[in-house]
Order: sequence, then C-alpha cells, then structure tokens
Amino acid sequence: MTPSIQPRTYDTPKPRRVAFLGLGVMGYPMAGHLARAGHQVTVYNRTHARAEAWREEFNAQAEGGHPAHTPREAVQEADIIFSCVGNDNDLRSVVLGPEGAFAGMRAGAIFVDHTTASAAVARELYDAARERGLQFLDAPVSGGQAGAQGGQLTVMCGGDAAAFEQVRPVALAFARAVTHVGESGAGQLAKMVNQVCVAGVLQGLSEALAFGMRAGLDMPQVLEVIGQGAAQSWQMDHRGPTMLQGQFDFGFAVDWMRKDLGLVLDEARRNGARMPVTALVDQFYADVQESGGARWDTSSLITRLLPPQPS
Repeated sequence: MTPSIQPRTYDTPKPRRVAFLGLGVMGYPMAGHLARAGHQVTVYNRTHARAEAWREEFNAQAEGGHPAHTPREAVQEADIIFSCVGNDNDLRSVVLGPEGAFAGMRAGAIFVDHTTASAAVARELYDAARERGLQFLDAPVSGGQAGAQGGQLTVMCGGDAAAFEQVRPVALAFARAVTHVGESGAGQLAKMVNQVCVAGVLQGLSEALAFGMRAGLDMPQVLEVIGQGAAQSWQMDHRGPTMLQGQFDFGFAVDWMRKDLGLVLDEARRNGARMPVTALVDQFYADVQESGGARWDTSSLITRLLPPQPS
C-alpha cells in the first residue's frame, strides 16, 4: 500500500492552530504534512471514519488535534482553515449554513480553499467572508495525488495579499510553490489555464505516440530522444512510458478532468474566449468515460487512437 505521505524536511514557521476540511486523496496527505510540520491540526471529513483513520496515523504529530463532527466544530480554534473537497456545491456545504465553517470561525481567521472550483463561487465566498469579518483565499493546486503525498504541490492563490502572506509559510508544508496570482477568483482562473495546457499536451502526446507506434518505431527510444529536445514536457517524461504500456489505473481521473474542463468552458462562455481544441478534447474524454475509463488517468486519451487490445 502506498504511504499517505512521503518523507520530507520542513522549514517550519511558528506552529499554528489549523483545521483541514476534506480528507480525500489530496486532503488526507496535505493535512498530514501540516501535522508533521508541527502545526496543531483539527480535521473534518464527511465520512467520519476517514477522519478517525487520519487521527490514528498522525497521532504523534497532531499535538492534540482531533476529528470534528462538523465543519463549524473543526474551525473554532483555528487561525487558518484549509479545505479540499469535490466541487462548488461541496464547498458551499462545508462553508455555509449553521454547521458550516463560517459559522464557527472567529474574526480575522483565514479560509483557504484548495478545491478546483469555479471563479464565481470563489468570489461569492470571498464576499460572504468579508461580510462576517473573515478572510477567504481561492487556492487550487496542481501536482495531483503524487504531489500531495510528496508535499510538492503548486498552489495558485487569489484574494487579499495580506491574507496570502500569512498563509504562504504554513502552506509550504505541503507545497513547493505558493504564489499570489491576483484578486479573488484569480487562483481558480489560473488553475483553468493549467488544465487547458494539460489537456492539450496530452492529446498531442497521444496522437504522437499512436502515430509512432503505427509507423513501427521503437517508441521508448523515440521518447528518450525527443525528451531531450523542444517536445519535452512533464507529461512526456511521466506519462509517455505508461501510455506505451497501456497503464492507466492511477493518477488524475478522467472524471475529474471533465469536471475541470467544464469549469473552463463555462468561464469561456462568460468571458468570450474561443476554446475549440479544449472543447474537442473534452468530448474525447467523454468517449473515454463511455468506454469504461472514467477513473483512468487522463493520459488514457491514447486509448481512442489505438486498436482494441485482445481480451
């Protein structure tokens, strides 16, 4: 079984009281890095057993942190609250309402959302936080499950610069880069740019590998050669070999990418951006879903371009 987090060293600021809401494949290791960096961490998860499992694993580092039964309970003593949930509605469910985080946060506390969500919900919650004397940052991440486990995520933050400066040294427990990219909503927009780039690169890589395979080339050798030139990319280095081997049972799921590209296309309709390639690749991912690959890694785009494998 893969460990939930990988060993790393921490340049730890003064320990803070923090909460983490949402212990999925990303949130679980992110919260773990915060605990191992010396912060007092209180966690909440919709499935409480998951929170209990986290507490058991990180008991020695959590300094008295405990699983809470509601977001409101989890955040009451926290200076900074982190969240990583599924979508806009999941985010609203942990933030708003009588048992939501905003109901329990004390004045001046900072809510940092790592969910990949819409820029609209980020602005909505930023305004709601300001009305309550709270602070809100939209801070989606790039790096996937491996980046979360290794504490090597890239974080794109939108919101007030003063709040960002307080959060940045704490977030470096699970990230290699934490950058303020603009006002509220800008973090989510930057993540959309990231996903457009990833989707386009993966479609191009899929076509290139399928072409080379049909041409009878030694594709591992070709990848090694072109990986030293202008075509090199993270996707080529880390997904090219597994694409050639037909391995897709890992990584960032097609379902998640379709959710993210849906956010991109919705935003493009609002701002007038033309996204013909992104819209096409989104439909290609729909093909992969229909063929049974909803939970396959996003590199599974190549399966559309190759003959079916014998069963």
